[in-house]
Amino acid sequence: MKVDLWLKEIAPSNELRKWYSHDPKKWNRFRERYFKELGDRKELVDSIIQKTKEGTVTLLYSSKEEKLNNAVALKEYIENKR
Repeated sequence: MKVDLWLKEIAPSNELRKWYSHDPKKWNRFRERYFKELGDRKELVDSIIQKTKEGTVTLLYSSKEEKLNNAVALKEYIENKR
């Protein structure tokens, strides 16, 4: 796979990721906390938004959970900011 851009810093903090530990009961609170972190990473978010204007953006994640993971939350955040 060809990767054009890898923004490691856009991922949830280690603290948040460990706290969440893919517990579905914590999903809404995880999203809220992750969105707050993303608010502090405006330049990174803006770079992804710019990429969406240029073409398809594929967000990768390593979780076995397909519906409740940081890529899903990031996609929602980006769509709301566009």
